[in-house]
Amino acid sequence: MALPAKQVQYTFADVLTWDESEHIEIINGEAFMMAAPSSRHQEVSGELFRQLANFLEGKQCKVYHAPFGVRLFERDGDKPKDVDTIVEPDISVVCDRSKIDKYGCIGAPDLIIEILSPSTRRHDRLVKLNLYQQAGVREYWMVDPDNQSAQVFTLDSGVLKIYEDYGAKDVARVNVLEGCFIDLEKVFSE
Repeated sequence: MALPAKQVQYTFADVLTWDESEHIEIINGEAFMMAAPSSRHQEVSGELFRQLANFLEGKQCKVYHAPFGVRLFERDGDKPKDVDTIVEPDISVVCDRSKIDKYGCIGAPDLIIEILSPSTRRHDRLVKLNLYQQAGVREYWMVDPDNQSAQVFTLDSGVLKIYEDYGAKDVARVNVLEGCFIDLEKVFSE
């Protein structure tokens, strides 16, 4: 399906009227149609989600996978027409349950993981990194199935800085979840 009729600026109010089967992000009022993920993307996402969900079982934090709307800059009192940025990260971990409502997450999740694909690589590395930094996401992972690597950024004095580059055989530390490690060999196994 094509994007909704062109207009100058989209908001969360528009999203609420669109077909739920459409996966569209809005960044500063501009709509971006999201392509269906590849089977490899889904395998990597599924394994990351499985490991995080297993670790978080019975804990305060919860993990969510796309499609899961994150309204990064929504504030108390905002109406849907006031919210012009909604993203759908591949994986989000939210520790503050008050940020969750029936539409997704209000504000910054504690951890966001984006799985890079040829069509999203530049967008995830530039646009989304900047958005997540502005919103105060504490940890951001860019996972690259093609290169079998994970680049981890942590928020330091308001800036997402590279913390570590991990390869296919590494065990990656999740910095915002004490005691949580991701076995990347399982994530990238085929």
